[in-house]
Amino acid sequence: MNLTLGREDVVRLCERVEGAQTRAYAILKLTDEYPGMTIGDGYAVQMALRQRFLAQGHKQVGWKAGLTSKAKMIQMGVNVPSIGFLTDRMARPENSAISTADLVHPRVECEVAFVMKKALQGPGCTRQDVLDATDYVLPAVEIIDSRFSGFKFDLPSVVADNGSSARFVGGGRARYVEDIDLTTLGVVMEKNGELVAMAASAAVLGHPAEAIAMLVNILAELGEGLPAGSFVMSGGITEAIAVKPGDNVIARFQALGSVSMRFVE
Repeated sequence: MNLTLGREDVVRLCERVEGAQTRAYAILKLTDEYPGMTIGDGYAVQMALRQRFLAQGHKQVGWKAGLTSKAKMIQMGVNVPSIGFLTDRMARPENSAISTADLVHPRVECEVAFVMKKALQGPGCTRQDVLDATDYVLPAVEIIDSRFSGFKFDLPSVVADNGSSARFVGGGRARYVEDIDLTTLGVVMEKNGELVAMAASAAVLGHPAEAIAMLVNILAELGEGLPAGSFVMSGGITEAIAVKPGDNVIARFQALGSVSMRFVE
């Protein structure tokens, strides 16, 4: 990956992103100050952030893919999704109350999550490799939280911000991949009893396992692999829906059950 930032700049931007994430305030997109910043620079900041969190006692549980719909890729001018890391402190139980006090711009989106029984290593990872290495899939909702003011951001900034990762909730009914059709899985999201989003899982690169394969290949560029036991979110099937205190959200997945949560101050 092409890098333009020096070590001091990476550390400086890492501290800026960490402050916005841990103290819940908005910041300007990073390319305002570093207009030549590349996607590789964004990953350098993200990896520095990951090391900082792990040193503080966070435990990494997996990874997530973002920008996994073709329309979003075209909009952002990229041909691969972005990735971000997931830690134990981002996880919330199904049907729990999720505080928005420590979030800036919380939004929810439906995703298919994969739990891996075998490790995967790129480059050259394929959809079939992912399916062969998957233990089971389950429905999930990701609570994303862009820390950039006015929702003005670009891909290097989003990558540095760990793909807007904030919280995630898994639930529903776990299924083996051979028992369901992951290309035609229907998903509906309701907020306060009203339908707010609906889509099919093919919105994620035609098949959610394609997003996991691309994630593994990006990890290879970063000198990383996907360990066995990882929890991996394959990217939003539906658009991201804004939430605020008092909102109740339920995501219903064909063949996988539902995931629910409520939002409080």
